[in-house]
Amino acid sequence: MLLAFWPGFALADQAFYPAKSGQADAAVLTVYSSLDEPLARPMIRGFQDANPDVAVKYEDMLTGDIYDRIVKETDAGEKTADFAFSSAMDLQVKLSNDGYAQVSNLPMSAAWPKWANWRNTAYALTFEPAVFVYHKPSFVHEPVPSSRAEFVDYLKRKGNKVYGRISTYDIERSGVGFLFMARDQEQFGDIWSVIGAMGAAGVKLYSTSSAILERVADGRFVLGYNILGSYAADWASRYPDVGIVLPKDYTVVMSRIGLVPQAAAEPELGRRYLAFFMSKAGQTIMARELQIPAVSPEVAGENTANTLQELLGAQLRPVPVSPGLMVYLDQVKRARLIAHWNEVLRAQ
Repeated sequence: MLLAFWPGFALADQAFYPAKSGQADAAVLTVYSSLDEPLARPMIRGFQDANPDVAVKYEDMLTGDIYDRIVKETDAGEKTADFAFSSAMDLQVKLSNDGYAQVSNLPMSAAWPKWANWRNTAYALTFEPAVFVYHKPSFVHEPVPSSRAEFVDYLKRKGNKVYGRISTYDIERSGVGFLFMARDQEQFGDIWSVIGAMGAAGVKLYSTSSAILERVADGRFVLGYNILGSYAADWASRYPDVGIVLPKDYTVVMSRIGLVPQAAAEPELGRRYLAFFMSKAGQTIMARELQIPAVSPEVAGENTANTLQELLGAQLRPVPVSPGLMVYLDQVKRARLIAHWNEVLRAQ
């Protein structure tokens, strides 16, 4: 693992996967991604098994940095990533809407769910619920909250005992945290009672899922609110004290969006990677090895959008890939929501 510095941006973790063919001069696919590189390895290896003549340079960075870097490089007339994969749905759709992404007509394009495909340019590739996470030993004698009303009730009853041991994303620094909060505001009329109850319980805010889940796993935290389900599932598979609840009142479902940037250095390699991501083989790797639910209608099994929708139905509220996602990129609306968030937290 190398650290690569890019002027004006945070440090990005960069990993290089040589071509399996052993060619020293193999074509190089460059990926900008918000998916942690260790989690991405099975997908990269699967792609290289199918494309042994391609090396992969994987740059792991924050969602905002992915957007900023693609825009800056493109506007400067430079080449950028061949494939961009990000959990900031709004920023990915904005790249597509503003002309920073190419149309990619692929074998699975016509079969892809309509809500998950914006003009064959931005594709939702995952199906990831926002969940409650909890420290199992802390709930041996107490029912785990399974709705927002129960979450608030728990904090009101136990707030003093669990003060400082509740966590969620910092919506000023976490793109996915802001997206979940914006959806909460649309879906739940009393959402500010939840935020107020967390503030009164000394909620701790983090920009990454791993920071929260690490502290739930070792018992420093008892509850995490609106945590990305794919990361929660990965931690729960390795740490038996981590529990997961899909809130029964409603469960927001976000997706990581993949696209080929307009200024990609090797756009055909980007399309090859996107096509593999959408293929039955790629989606199966994602569901089974990355523990991220697959979108593809071709993939069967419990860790898929089809199965989750059959089991939970209207409880699930997927976020469609559409320009509607850009509403909260309006700086006035964004600033207003963040200001109200901070005000409610401080008031407690």
